[in-house]
Amino acid sequence: MNELTEQQVAILERVVAAGFSVVAFPLYANAVGVRKGSCAALLEPLPGTGFRLFGEPCVLLDGNLTVRIADAGKSWFVWKKLERVRELERFVSELKMLLEARA
Repeated sequence: MNELTEQQVAILERVVAAGFSVVAFPLYANAVGVRKGSCAALLEPLPGTGFRLFGEPCVLLDGNLTVRIADAGKSWFVWKKLERVRELERFVSELKMLLEARA
């Protein structure tokens, strides 16, 4: 991964101050991992600016990223049931708010 800009470092500091942890996921060396509780997301650094979500945020299982499965109008995470979806929705909402540029 390339060096992060001052703006990107400031964003990560804001994310950490809100209780998220920056983590590494070896299979995604070009992304910055963040987690809070049992939820995680990969952030793709944008050239010279901020970040965008890389893929879909998910629930961690034994420290590993999981995959959302959808069928018949319901969704769940592999090995986890629907109640984990609400926790992930709160996680995504908070993370997106923190990633937005401040005026």
